[in-house]
Amino acid sequence: MRPENEEELSGMVRAAASPLRIMGGGTRDIGKPLTGAALSMSAMSGITLYEPGALTLVARAGTPLADVEEALAREGQRLAFEPPDMRALLSTQGVPSVGGMVAANASGPRRVQAGACRDSLIGVRFVDGTGAVIKNGGRVMKNVTGYDLVKLMAGSWGTLGILTECSFKLLPVPETQATLCSAPMSIEDAGKVMSAAMGTPYEVTGAARTPDGHVYLRVEGFERQVAYRCGQLRDVLGGAWDILDAPASAAQWLGIRDVRAFAECTGDVWRISLQPSAAPAVLARAEWPVIMDWAGGLLWLLTPEGVDLRAQLGEFAGHATLVRGSQVTRTRLSVFPPQSPPLAAISQGIRQKFDPRGVLNPGLTG
Repeated sequence: MRPENEEELSGMVRAAASPLRIMGGGTRDIGKPLTGAALSMSAMSGITLYEPGALTLVARAGTPLADVEEALAREGQRLAFEPPDMRALLSTQGVPSVGGMVAANASGPRRVQAGACRDSLIGVRFVDGTGAVIKNGGRVMKNVTGYDLVKLMAGSWGTLGILTECSFKLLPVPETQATLCSAPMSIEDAGKVMSAAMGTPYEVTGAARTPDGHVYLRVEGFERQVAYRCGQLRDVLGGAWDILDAPASAAQWLGIRDVRAFAECTGDVWRISLQPSAAPAVLARAEWPVIMDWAGGLLWLLTPEGVDLRAQLGEFAGHATLVRGSQVTRTRLSVFPPQSPPLAAISQGIRQKFDPRGVLNPGLTG
């Protein structure tokens, strides 16, 4: 199925007698393996509104992300949250789309400074599991459901509704960027350095440690400001730091954003979100290659195939998601973090509200 407008999509959902497998751009094969009729949003494409002066863009859900980024680049603007491209890591061949990005709440290294995808999202339109067209936020009707639907839809993985249109606030592209690169250091020392850097007034927009132990700190802005802030960071942090110029800096952060260090490696890939201060203690229980992003608040771990990372780590204050694994592993293990009984009851109640028949990606997040 490939609807071309909301009316067709609504009719397809209402007529569905069995589960629907919602497809955005087909680049994020994450979650429990699904059965059911594939419903592709690729035909519902195009930028419907772009006002550079108002830093606002509205695009249909099937719009290739590359089209949006190209249009923004012509005006010297960008999406603030640096959405990652998972194709290399997951060995997928699709095209990243606006709807898929929002459904996954896909957010890259700049999240430490600019927030997540949901923080830049100002409006959504979607079709729920009954076939009703719902709109909320941005330039559309005021929501009267009692839910903040804009935030609710970001990261819902198509289980509450099928996104048809998304509205974003934008940011200007800085004049330049540079990145400080350290000598290899331990996970504990890296955590301390990244925390110290984020606590300075020098507006670090990326803080990460790669598997080889190097710490990278990104600064963006006007050329003179960037040079000054890099110098100040060097003085505050101490130690030896190299500085990557703008092209090298951009290339380095593209690799961190897309988890490319693990793309050609065999094994499963897990994503852990937690308080940055908790990262060293958690990683002490898992001696596998790791990328630390978001100043230690996001960990990417490469484990042997089939490892139950949650069992390995035990209790910790955070969430572990299996991003890459075989279908056998994704069937055997809970892909997304298990919820406590009270939270699971709330989630089930919300899903019942928006998809009472259980036709939208049922079981994906189970």
